Amino acid sequence: MKNVTVITHPLVQHNLARLRDSATESQRFRRLLGEIAALMTYEATRSFSVKKISVRTPLETAVGFKLEREVALVPVLRAGLGMLNPILELIPHARVGFIGLKREESTLRAHFYHQSLPKNLGRFEVILIDPMLATGGSAVAALELLVAQGAKRIRLVSLVAAPEGIRKVRKHFPTLPIFTAAVDKKLNEKGYILPGLGDAGDRLFGT
Repeated sequence: MKNVTVITHPLVQHNLARLRDSATESQRFRRLLGEIAALMTYEATRSFSVKKISVRTPLETAVGFKLEREVALVPVLRAGLGMLNPILELIPHARVGFIGLKREESTLRAHFYHQSLPKNLGRFEVILIDPMLATGGSAVAALELLVAQGAKRIRLVSLVAAPEGIRKVRKHFPTLPIFTAAVDKKLNEKGYILPGLGDAGDRLFGT
């Protein structure tokens, strides 16, 4: 699929199998999700623009590189929180925003209940974090909000994606880069990804 990167790194796929396992308890689920998030971030940030700088070492001057733009991490609550801190460990200078979305079980439509975003998003490289790209409704709603707030460079990082969700995002944002560890079979009648890994938020927080 165009602009969709499936990260096949052995450690990502190893941990994903453990996450899928219904026997994996919340504490281990959180740890595994964090490890995958960190590994996925290396691939998701590969195309960030950099500029040359001079660095004075203890011996002489060296040529180095610096990110050209600031980075904003925007997890979709609540499941996105499970990926946030490990990514911050890699990009500690990143700004953080939050988008709260709840899906209606009957209509599968996403509704906002919270938003808190850095100002002037146009100057940032924005990483939208949502572990599950299912129907695509939440992702599209979050992306539309980010664009309305001025974001110009956005990439979506989702642990597991359904073809239906990818198609919906593609329809609204044809050039958006999507990074995922797996594109699964399909959605069931309730909008859950098959085979998926269940409700990521519930498994993260033990609810």
